[in-house]
Amino acid sequence: MTQITSSDAPSPTVIVAPDAFKGSATAEEAARWIGEGVRSIIQDAHITIVPMADGGEGTSSLFDGERITLPTTDAAGRLTEASYTFNREEATAYIDVAAATGLPAVQDALEDHPVATTGDTYGTGVLIADAETRGARRIVLGLGGSATVDGGTGILVALGAHPLDSAGHPLNQGGAALVDLADFDTARVNIPAASMEWVLLADALVPATGKRGAARIFGPQKGADANDVELLDRALGHLCDVTGVDPQAAGYGAAGGVAIGLTWLSALMHGNTEHITVVSGARVVAEAAGMAELAQKASLVITGEGRYDEQTAEGKVASAVLDIVQQAGTTAAVVAGSFSVEVPDGVLRVELNDDPSLEEQLRRAGADVAIAYLNTATVQG
Repeated sequence: MTQITSSDAPSPTVIVAPDAFKGSATAEEAARWIGEGVRSIIQDAHITIVPMADGGEGTSSLFDGERITLPTTDAAGRLTEASYTFNREEATAYIDVAAATGLPAVQDALEDHPVATTGDTYGTGVLIADAETRGARRIVLGLGGSATVDGGTGILVALGAHPLDSAGHPLNQGGAALVDLADFDTARVNIPAASMEWVLLADALVPATGKRGAARIFGPQKGADANDVELLDRALGHLCDVTGVDPQAAGYGAAGGVAIGLTWLSALMHGNTEHITVVSGARVVAEAAGMAELAQKASLVITGEGRYDEQTAEGKVASAVLDIVQQAGTTAAVVAGSFSVEVPDGVLRVELNDDPSLEEQLRRAGADVAIAYLNTATVQG
């Protein structure tokens, strides 16, 4: 959390709490540029920037601890490097699935070599196993931004649990192969890693299967065509059948169903599912930042994201922040690259312009929010 200082009285108080604008600006950059735009209009504003995340790329960096970087593999199985945050005092590792298994790393190859059906989360499992060797007893795993729909089975392989077909042969990598899943070989499970406490931060509280499931909602953006989507939806359904996981549980479709495999693994270790939790990533980050208290004391809270659309209400940053701000009765605003659904009543909205510089777009948006706020506010401070 960073303050942009003002010369005189800290009134009005403005909180700037956006998500990252993926591929273009980190959450901290976006917050700072929006805040600078507000300051250009309301020069005596007291501005606090609170970078947000929903479980996607950049979530782990918002938590305190040592940044660990190591070699691993991406969703396509290629060598890469990825980082996570390890808090030794808390014995907790904060890991983003997007760090090793993210979509940007394979985006350029999707047209010729789509990975939706064959990509896996093995590289994320490598990070988890490494964290356990450093003393982690709890994994907070951000589930946004993945390139995969493998039900978390790549992580299971990295932790020593191998999916098998009915003949006892190992399955191929990726989600499509799960239609042939019959059992798991657990003879070489990494018991210390598999037995940890799991907190899974879902960027979207969608189910594993069905019309709002992982394959149908997120498969196309990961390179899946219509046939792939149907295959992957069926594969995740079959994985749920084999593992005994409810395919309609909220958040179990995030990151291509990662929670399915990890829930099965945790239950295998402990005999119950009390050691794994799936929660809204944006809500957890907002609570960690003290957003409720900040909103109570603020005159205006600004949030934002790249697209404000039907997925926003399923657990994205803007939705989580707006819920908290509206409960506080504070004026709220949303900055987004586009709006395909309406914002809640009373919420100010600003759409980015077409300036080639995102920095300038966000500064302009901050200024526009400030103008709209001044035009509508009856009491400031």
